[in-house]
Amino acid sequence: MENQDLIKQVTVKAQEWLGPAYDAETQAEVRKMLDNSDKTELIECFYKDLEFGTGGLRGIMGAGSNRMNIYTVGAATQGLANYLNKCFAGQSISVVVGHDCRNNSRKFAEISADIFSANGIKVYLFDDLRPTPEVSFAIRHLGCQSGINITASHNPHEYNGYKAYWDDGAQVLAPHDTGIIDEVNKVKVADIKFNGNKDLIQIIGEDVDKAYLEKVHSISIDPEVIKRQKDLSIVYTPLHGAGRALIPASLKLWGFENVHCVESQMVKDGNFPTVVSPNPENAEALTLAIKLAKEIDADIVMASDPDADRVGMACKDDKGEWVLINGNQTCLLFLYYIIKNRLATGKMQPGDFIVKTIVTTELIKAVADKNHVEMLDCYTGFKWIAREIRLREGKQQYIGGGEESYGFLAEDFVRDKDAVSACSLLAEICAWAKDQGKTLYDILMGIYVEYGFSKETTVNVVKPGKSGADEIKAMMDNFRANPPKEIGGSKVALIKDYKTLKATDAAGKVSDLNMPEPSNVLQYFTEDGTKISVRPSGTEPKIKFYIEVKGEMGCPKCYAKVNVDAEEKVKAVRASLGI
Repeated sequence: MENQDLIKQVTVKAQEWLGPAYDAETQAEVRKMLDNSDKTELIECFYKDLEFGTGGLRGIMGAGSNRMNIYTVGAATQGLANYLNKCFAGQSISVVVGHDCRNNSRKFAEISADIFSANGIKVYLFDDLRPTPEVSFAIRHLGCQSGINITASHNPHEYNGYKAYWDDGAQVLAPHDTGIIDEVNKVKVADIKFNGNKDLIQIIGEDVDKAYLEKVHSISIDPEVIKRQKDLSIVYTPLHGAGRALIPASLKLWGFENVHCVESQMVKDGNFPTVVSPNPENAEALTLAIKLAKEIDADIVMASDPDADRVGMACKDDKGEWVLINGNQTCLLFLYYIIKNRLATGKMQPGDFIVKTIVTTELIKAVADKNHVEMLDCYTGFKWIAREIRLREGKQQYIGGGEESYGFLAEDFVRDKDAVSACSLLAEICAWAKDQGKTLYDILMGIYVEYGFSKETTVNVVKPGKSGADEIKAMMDNFRANPPKEIGGSKVALIKDYKTLKATDAAGKVSDLNMPEPSNVLQYFTEDGTKISVRPSGTEPKIKFYIEVKGEMGCPKCYAKVNVDAEEKVKAVRASLGI
């Protein structure tokens, strides 16, 4: 019966899309779904409206309220325009509009520019695809009140998305996020002002690129080491995306003269024809880059995702074999280098601080504590890192921060993760290692010996559609109702529930968690140092389990044994959690 009610509900909703406000192509697509005896697609496309999650608006492209199309994008833009006109009433308002390489990205960006301009808002529209961090930079650089970027980051090719930014160049947080959603929800298709005012749209490009690249170059910590290692052999791939526009140029500006791009992946293509998934977290995405690296005996491989905010990398191990460095290890290497080098050059100031997300390796805290640097924990998503920067602006200096999902930000003039600066700084770290006769792998092994070993594993349990969303909710409810007493053979010493903002130890003592708002995340800390974080994704149909297990490494050559032991521990943890 419940299913019949749902079909009735989505049918009524879909029939509204046959009205004259919708174009003929959309109407034909909807009519086809309505005529189909299998109502699965109809339900998936209409059972809800796309909502802002931790990464904004994101979904599969197609007709329907739960799909990315000119009407859902149009409603989002009209709602944002209405909200901006309320917030900044009587002021001249301007926004930046950027996009990545995806199918329909330029179309959605131009439609959004038209809608903003039709609402009396000045638009700075990039002339072509650009990295996400440059959109964040441009909002600050041009003194705008807001901005959007059309991108679905590293998702498969059928997806697109919409990221909304505020005047500090960061993604929107409370109260603006809910304020915008309220406005978007009020928008009817007839309210969307599709006919733009061309006088209010200014095309931007090279001037902003130049200003951005110069600022990125200013974060180089040791230019002398680059001069000595300017022939460092670098292989880079943008995976068909926006990194091609600026990352090779940034590496050149920093002084690296031996950069080899994977030519077949330098081609802008929203179908990502050379990879299964354009995600630098996946080994498969780096296949062509590693092949080239082997051919030319490169020192490092780096890949940016389609909107160039994440970086994945590979380097040679102690046997000369190419190995992937995961997001936790990458973040650890960045922060270790920044801290050590600032201390060595006397640049470190008492108020300097770093930030990591709660699901990122605790080894970063060990490095920060031992070197007397303040480290802050925040929720997943770079808007939370940006919030910590904003709260301390003018009082303390942010020197770096990142998350386990391959995002890092080395500067404060951008307020989102930045693969342009990250690739440039990564090349510098590699040059610094080579200057000492070492590789990045050697540096990582040294960190494990000095600060302790940790192995991090992320398990994604994918549950698509409405039934999947219900399953994910049931899983989280069950974890809360029946918290595990033991995980992987070790007793649970502490449980943190970020939904209630309470921490409970093994003795039942409850304390408050100091976080800005509740979030649907659970964490378990065991007596042997294992940390497990459980979190439904804000932008994708999955629930994520972040597992971190600890070990001790007596020497750099001990890695293989310690790693095998850690893998066994991870297996035991997974068995305990039933994943």
